[in-house]
Amino acid sequence: MKPGILVISHGSREAEWVRLVDEAVAAAAVSSTSLQGVPVYSSFLEIVEGRLIQDGIDALEAQGVTELFVLPLFVSSGSTHVDEIGQAFGLPPISELEGDLGTFRVKHTTSIHMGQPIDEDEEIVELLLSNIKPLSTAADQETLLLVGHGSKEPVFHERWQQGLNRLGKRLRELGGFAHAATAMLLPDQAAARMQELQQDRPNEAVIVVPLFLSKGYFTNTVIPKRLSGLDYRYNGEAMLPHPAVARWVERRIATWLEQLEATERYS
Repeated sequence: MKPGILVISHGSREAEWVRLVDEAVAAAAVSSTSLQGVPVYSSFLEIVEGRLIQDGIDALEAQGVTELFVLPLFVSSGSTHVDEIGQAFGLPPISELEGDLGTFRVKHTTSIHMGQPIDEDEEIVELLLSNIKPLSTAADQETLLLVGHGSKEPVFHERWQQGLNRLGKRLRELGGFAHAATAMLLPDQAAARMQELQQDRPNEAVIVVPLFLSKGYFTNTVIPKRLSGLDYRYNGEAMLPHPAVARWVERRIATWLEQLEATERYS
């Protein structure tokens, strides 16, 4: 038995986006003693040619991997892309939606073990609080507006909303903020939610918290454009390059390796 790790993120045409993801995955592999000798491959759902899912599987199998842990490096289990990845590995769909990968199925000889995306991981909550800190002057007089990509699709929309609600609740509790609200870009909710907050809570400043893995088009362009003309605080900070992301990757992999070793030991 030889374990291997395939980390899958979305991909981007922006080289900086790809670099930050690769550095987080590499940092997780280097810092973990349990990962010594275990091959780790950072792959992408689309766009990054030569680094797609099948490329990663082929590279890992060429190194003799027989047990493959697939870790989706995505913000939410409400992402349709997470379901697409599962379907590509032969898992049943969670809805009738056919994703961008269509009927694509990966070719593999390894045993596949699927991991879960970030969702409201406690260490990522701390990361977001550190991003917010420079914008906050009096938390008990401030409202948070969490903005995520979201989805209009049934099942996925509900998963996004549930995750955003739980994350907002934890950020409010830990940071001592007066209130926390949520908005998705898909469907387009950001401006309407901001206007509601400013009408209902006029004495509270609004801090916008983007829930994106890395800085790019959505954090730099889409969110500011959707909120144009409204009064809020925003620094566009994403989860990367914060080291908590690498620690999250490391913890998920280490937990799986422990489970794999236990299974082999008692089988």
